[in-house]
Amino acid sequence: VQAKEDDHKVTNIGAVIDVTSRTGKEEITAMEIAVQSFNNKLNNHGLSLYVQSHGKDPMLAAAAAEKLIKENNVTVIIGLETWELAAPVAEIGTRARVPVLSFTAPSITLPLSALRWPFLAQMANNDSEQMTCIAAIIRSYGWKKVIAIYEDETYGGDSGKLAVLIEALQDIGSEIEHTLVLPPISSLSNTKEVMQEELMKLLSLESRVFVVLKASSVMTIHLFEEAKNMGFMGRDSAWLITDKITTYLDSFNTSIISSMAGVLGIKTYYTENSSEYKSFYGQFKQVFRKKYEDEDNFEPGIYALKAYDAIQIITEAMEGMINTNISSKQLSEKILSSNFTGLSGEIQFERGMLSQNPTLRIVNVVGKKYKELDFWLPSFGFSRSLGNEETEHDGIGFSKNIGYVGNKSADFTGTVIWPDGSKLVPKGWAIPTNTKPMIIGVPARTAFEKFVKVDDGKHPGQKKYDGFCIELFYEVLTVLDYDLIYQFDPHNGTYDELVHKVYNKTYDAAVGDITILANRTNLVEFTQPYAATGLSMIVSVKPESSEWMFLKPFTAKMWLVTGSLLIYTMFIVWFLEHQSNPNFRGPWNNQIGTALWFTFSSIFFAHREKIYSNLTRVVVVVWLFVALILTSSYTASLTSMLTVQRLEPNVTDIESLKRSNVKIGCDGDSFVRTYLEDVLKFESYNIENVNSEYNYEGEFKSNHIAAAFLELPYGKVFLNRYCKKFTTTAPTYIFGGLGFVFQKGSPIARDFSRAILKLSEDGTLMSLEQKWFAPSPECSANVTEESKTNSLSINSFLGLFLISGATSTVCLLLFLAYSLKRYWHHELENNAGNLSLVDEGVLIKAMRVAKYIYNGKVCVQGEVSAAPRVPDIYEWSSPTWYYDRSSSHISMENLEVKSQAETEIGIQLQVHN
Repeated sequence: VQAKEDDHKVTNIGAVIDVTSRTGKEEITAMEIAVQSFNNKLNNHGLSLYVQSHGKDPMLAAAAAEKLIKENNVTVIIGLETWELAAPVAEIGTRARVPVLSFTAPSITLPLSALRWPFLAQMANNDSEQMTCIAAIIRSYGWKKVIAIYEDETYGGDSGKLAVLIEALQDIGSEIEHTLVLPPISSLSNTKEVMQEELMKLLSLESRVFVVLKASSVMTIHLFEEAKNMGFMGRDSAWLITDKITTYLDSFNTSIISSMAGVLGIKTYYTENSSEYKSFYGQFKQVFRKKYEDEDNFEPGIYALKAYDAIQIITEAMEGMINTNISSKQLSEKILSSNFTGLSGEIQFERGMLSQNPTLRIVNVVGKKYKELDFWLPSFGFSRSLGNEETEHDGIGFSKNIGYVGNKSADFTGTVIWPDGSKLVPKGWAIPTNTKPMIIGVPARTAFEKFVKVDDGKHPGQKKYDGFCIELFYEVLTVLDYDLIYQFDPHNGTYDELVHKVYNKTYDAAVGDITILANRTNLVEFTQPYAATGLSMIVSVKPESSEWMFLKPFTAKMWLVTGSLLIYTMFIVWFLEHQSNPNFRGPWNNQIGTALWFTFSSIFFAHREKIYSNLTRVVVVVWLFVALILTSSYTASLTSMLTVQRLEPNVTDIESLKRSNVKIGCDGDSFVRTYLEDVLKFESYNIENVNSEYNYEGEFKSNHIAAAFLELPYGKVFLNRYCKKFTTTAPTYIFGGLGFVFQKGSPIARDFSRAILKLSEDGTLMSLEQKWFAPSPECSANVTEESKTNSLSINSFLGLFLISGATSTVCLLLFLAYSLKRYWHHELENNAGNLSLVDEGVLIKAMRVAKYIYNGKVCVQGEVSAAPRVPDIYEWSSPTWYYDRSSSHISMENLEVKSQAETEIGIQLQVHN
């Protein structure tokens, strides 16, 4: 495109593109439209466009740039769709001081690129945002392993895309299982044969998620055609392509696109609703159809929009300086300071590249075309829609120059038609088949056969697998929503060796009683544990016997409190009864003996003494209830202790084993031996390997070992069989549990974990445990350690003791209150005007009160007068005094003491006429 002949000033622009490709044709058309538009606006200044083809060769691109500078005296060079082409041209532009506008940028931002190429403006961003978007899609579907594919161009390799993808996948917990590097298409003579050989390498891999990072259009066509023919576009496969390959979709014919059906692609989003785009779109279709009639699609792609914007960048940089000669340095600075919204998006540079990451669009190839799905916005994630495109806002929920982000989501939620034509999400890994079954290692040398047992089958070379773990594996298969073709292989070695065989991919998985340990999780992936595990110490036991067995039903504190309550109750009964009841009077030793005998015999309801006081009856009733509960509880507890066998261990702790320097046993094929040496610090020569559960009993009987260290599930199985001979003691050291083993990143491990959780929730796992680990008949009726009868403590009877003690105390206080009331009443009536009593000291008065309460008498200056026996006293005690009711007065002189014995036992009043 040349400037008009009458233009006073002409600016030459050079373009280095691939003129034979669809992308190059779009770029040429867009630049011609932009140049023509500029030339039509100005009369004294024109643009001339010179185009050179790079042939996808960096050397040819550099040569083309030099030719444009020397022969056509271009002011600016534009084009260059890949960084491999742009880098050498940027070097030439820097030396010649000619600004270069490239349509691409390196995958990884080079820290010194702005200093190294000061005349370079990159109309693109690095690949970090695009790879983050791809990783987010992979995370949304839970794929853990992917296969990366790219074409190894002569000068470019993977352009750093692989490193960016690896980092993005690491952030989501996924990884690249394999990288397939395709040779340059230009170096192949038989492309189909080479492609088949390369794809054959993928058949042995597990992953079926493919990410195509970089490939030429011709290589892309061959790749997907052969992939479809070889079955890589089937039910369990998923394909993702980067934006560079997505741009080819507009140029591919329908037959090629149909071979890519189900592919997810990343596409740079640009708005099609602006008036500038609509005007350009109409011109582009008209010009492109006229120039390239053989093309099927006349829609402009992203590179056409970038080409149009590149011309606009140059023209805006020259505006205002039409009549002024500016240096190339000034022109480069003006270009890098551009700030406007072009057809491809926001144009603003920072450190030589676009300052804003683009909005991406996920597309899905369906049939003979593709449909657009969700958006990907930097710093926000996926979105189903975009709002008002003219709104600018940097707050949450907005994207600059895009508008409000609707239906934001951390996960990709678009409805995808996958390669098999269904909407069901692919598993992303190759399901084992009859020709390539899943090889599963099974421990054949197990100490406890209830978990895993491997026997010879009916035919030579055939094996029979049984046990709790094997049956659990079968149950898991019934829960999976797919058929898993597998083949068991017996492993005659240690458990650590079995885990390493899964790690080095000798086995695809391992099924058995394999303990989850921290160092093993670094090598392989475990399922959800199906059984808790730990390390327990098994020791022999001896019957528990003691001559003091009769004291064991109650704890020492219980005995102490019970005895205290008995003595307290005895005191209350004596105190309430000794005034009125002759059985509780007499010498002190008789009184104490009678009170003690009464209280103790009442425990067995064998007391014969008559009770006179109603208060005493209240105390005794409560005490009898307490005695009934205590005797019943004591009898039941003692009976249980004497009838149920109680066993006690010969060894109680680990430290005693170390000090006595005795030998211990363990399973030598498990990790337990190493644990005993490294963690519990047992000497190696004191640890004996016991290879079978049936050998432990013999080792104990021969005193070859004093204790055995077993993992918790094994310990339970062992004690279910030998519960009367052995027991577990010492603290249990907890581990991660028992689980199945898979290779790192295996999706089957996740499915197995979900299945195990489901079996645990619906009770299937519990049923299997009851089936395989049921105790032997002699142990099923035996009392376990947890169910042994323990001594009864005070906590069980505290309320009862408080009620009894409180009742006795209240009755005592009532008796004292009434006695004091009678005493003061007697004092007021009989001692009025007696001055000698007024002069008595406090101590003497206290003694007189105490004697009154004890004897029922009042002592006045050495005289003893009987306390008045008024009828009120019979409110508190039963009648034991005999008198003549016809008498109206009781004379103190007529009181006779019948005998000394009667005086000691009780006072009887004789009333005469």
